[in-house]
This record gives sequence, C-alpha cells and structure tokens, in this order.
Amino acid sequence: MNVTAGDMRFIRDALPFWQKLTDGERRLVENSLMARGYSAGDVIHNGSGDCFGLFVIKSGQVRAYITSESGKEITLYRLFDRDICIFSASCIMKNIQFDVYIEAMSETETLLIPTPVFKELNESSKAVTDFTAQLIASRFSDVMWLLERTLFTSFDKRLAAFLTEQCGINGGNTVNMTHEAIASDLGTAREVVTRMLRYFQTEGMVKLSRGKITVTDMKKLSDLAYSK
Repeated sequence: MNVTAGDMRFIRDALPFWQKLTDGERRLVENSLMARGYSAGDVIHNGSGDCFGLFVIKSGQVRAYITSESGKEITLYRLFDRDICIFSASCIMKNIQFDVYIEAMSETETLLIPTPVFKELNESSKAVTDFTAQLIASRFSDVMWLLERTLFTSFDKRLAAFLTEQCGINGGNTVNMTHEAIASDLGTAREVVTRMLRYFQTEGMVKLSRGKITVTDMKKLSDLAYSK
C-alpha cells in the first residue's frame, strides 16, 4: 500500500515524540514509512521470528496474546485506533524472553516504521528512548493487571467483565464470538466458558445463540463483574 499525504499527517500527530525529532530524523521516518492493511484473523506479528518494526494502528483493532506449549492462548491486551504496537519491534529490546503474537481482530490499517529506522531513532533520540521505555512499562502494566485478575478473580467475574468490555467496544449489547474464541481470549477451556454462559443465561443476564451472546441485563452483569 502506498503512503498518502493523509498517512503522513496522521503519523506526525500520532507519534508523541515527533516534535522532538531533528529535521533529519523526521525525514528518515517519512522516507521509510510503510502502510499495511490486514483482514480479521491475519497475524501481524508471529512471535520472535518476526521483527517488522513499530506499528501505529490507524484504524481497526488488534490483540496481543501468548500461547502455551499445548497451544492454549490468552490475550494480554488489545490495541485500537492511534495505539502503538511496541512488541512488533521486540528484537531491538534486550532480554525479552517470551513470544508475543499480534492478530488483527477486524479490518485494520497500520503504518509501520521499519526496525532499522526505529532502532536508529531509539539510539539517537532521547525522546524516542524515553517513549519506548514508557510504552514498554505501560504494556507490562497491562500484563500485570491481567495476571492479577487471572490469579485472584473468580472466573464468573472475569467472564462478566469480558462481556461488558466487549459490548463497550462494539457499541451495543451483543458479542459476536464463539465460546471457543472467548476461551482463547481468557486462557481457559471452551467447556468452562459454555458452562458459565449457561449459568448467566439462567440468571437472566444473557441470551445465547449460535456465534452470538446478547446481554439482556447489563446492570446485573456489570455489578457481578466489578463487585468486590
């Protein structure tokens, strides 16, 4: 995909460190920037085997996840419009010892600063170095929040929170996901998800249909999700 004038305006506004770059560093970004589009389900970053560079999400939604040796997945966090994906440039970060995968969850447009360029900026610009450190810290904060909920929050609350968050993302009261997809997101078995959703249905919080969950009592579901 060709980079447009609109893409250039977007990247200048989206990068927090843009105004602190030198004229030469800005030209380096502008001359190397790449536009890439993905369909739902496409893998953007396939663990440590890929190191494309710094992705800026122009539109769409992606998720970062890890997998176990048995193939079980758990979502670490999601990224939306104007978010920046740092782990797609993990090869320039020392001591990153685990594989993070990035998957497009919907039609997604991205702008990519290739690894050699981002590495050069990270070494030459204190503003970029500081930004990189802050972004990594923010992502690991997301992971620690997930770990805390996984270890110390009961599954009924985790599932309720997931459903309310997905409704917020979708802007409605439906979640168009299979039980298998939800299980992958939450790092559990499909049977566990199905059993809990059926309980939610008997309690009047959701209505189940093939490939879709409709929240019928958002207040009750939210109260469960965020109760102490």
